[in-house]
Amino acid sequence: MKRKIIYTLALLALIATSCRKESKLNPESVNAVSFEFSFSTPDRVKAQVLGMYSGLKAGDFYGGRYIVYNEVRADNYINLTTNAVTAYQVWNFTTSNNAQEVTGLWGAAYSVINRCNLFIDGMAAGGAATVGPALAANYVAEAKLVRAISYYSLLQLYARPYWDGNGSKPGVPLRLKGNSVAGNYDLARNTVGEVYAQIIKDLNEAETALPLNYTTAYDNTIRGHRNTAIAFKTRVYLSMQRYADVITEANKIVSAAAPFTATSGVANALQANVANVFKTPYTTTESIMSSPMNATTDVVGGQTALGSYFFSVREFKLNDAGIIADAGWKATDTRRTLIGTATISGVPSKLMGKFATPSPYIDYVPIIRYAEVLLSLGEAITRSTNTVDARAISLLNAVRQRSDATTTFTAVDFPTSADLATAFLKERNIELLGEGLRSPDLLRLGLDLPAKGTVSSVPSTDRRYIFPISQTELLYNKLMTDN
Repeated sequence: MKRKIIYTLALLALIATSCRKESKLNPESVNAVSFEFSFSTPDRVKAQVLGMYSGLKAGDFYGGRYIVYNEVRADNYINLTTNAVTAYQVWNFTTSNNAQEVTGLWGAAYSVINRCNLFIDGMAAGGAATVGPALAANYVAEAKLVRAISYYSLLQLYARPYWDGNGSKPGVPLRLKGNSVAGNYDLARNTVGEVYAQIIKDLNEAETALPLNYTTAYDNTIRGHRNTAIAFKTRVYLSMQRYADVITEANKIVSAAAPFTATSGVANALQANVANVFKTPYTTTESIMSSPMNATTDVVGGQTALGSYFFSVREFKLNDAGIIADAGWKATDTRRTLIGTATISGVPSKLMGKFATPSPYIDYVPIIRYAEVLLSLGEAITRSTNTVDARAISLLNAVRQRSDATTTFTAVDFPTSADLATAFLKERNIELLGEGLRSPDLLRLGLDLPAKGTVSSVPSTDRRYIFPISQTELLYNKLMTDN
């Protein structure tokens, strides 16, 4: 077999102990390993699978900053520090091509994509024979799931939304083969539509090959299973305004009537108390996929962790004029308990407290949870039928009444389907506060990024509506163009 050198972090784990600690997502890093060595035993192959998830939860990606950026670009936060290192430029829309936020997230996402590509290539070249066809199919499906999540995430910040030109605008380069050595990186941008098509292809193939479930709640939370791929497709199709497809996918894992649960695969369902999702053990059936943290080996640094930004170091406080000011979000709503309070510069202030554990910041980071799927399904029904649909209202009630039993929505509350659609957008703003969905929700609908504090609103036609392209990519990829 032709010898290749694979340059990537975390291709190997603690090989001698991976059987005993198979659910660890922080394998040992090496700078370069031979192709034959890295795919030579089942433990080494599995170590690479876990390494892909480890890359996904990097501090510049889903371990912190991807979620932070998508939160602070919208209207629910006020910056407190003017620190250019901790998303101040994202908050006030002054990021340049060489800003750390722009280059760091781009690099982190493509690093994960390259890990996935190298792994898929390696499995085809011999790794599958090491673990057998069934396990190989499972592992490759996990790689495709992680790659799809990474490409989707890049589109949310570096490309125009799908509605603008029906996917015809420049997206990002589709790199589907692993880079194992330094070489020619020139690759033109694919269109937004082409990137979304690849994302859907990866997710469809992942759905087919992923297991229905794993043997532990931990693995069902931190690794992809069939329902994970389906759930993520609801997010993707919602971003494309393909509402009929959202309904088709969601119906695979959402029962026809309340109480809404997944009827096959992992028994995904809402928790009785939303606070359970954000505390030990973090492995609830609502947590379709989360990035785990571990105090001794598996945390991100203070300037990347969600708890640092939003709670302990207090880089941002909640905007008093944002969603927390909404009169319809009652003071008795359980979700209000996930908002902290503090006196900052002599002023009583509110903080986003879903990730309130102090350093070393071991709170798991949700990537997608069941509440989002229910809200996406209800919104899609509403927008696709242009009716005040009874099932849609029931889905809205399921999420609201889990935390606020005193509120029951009925058809009379929504004179038009547009009013019901607006209610779903508001409920997402409340329910998913702090989880990185607010900016993508605004962009997928062509809504302006609202004003907050001293920062003016950014119209959907403004160049600042999305990030500029990373200066690093522009430097090394001669076919790359800027936004």
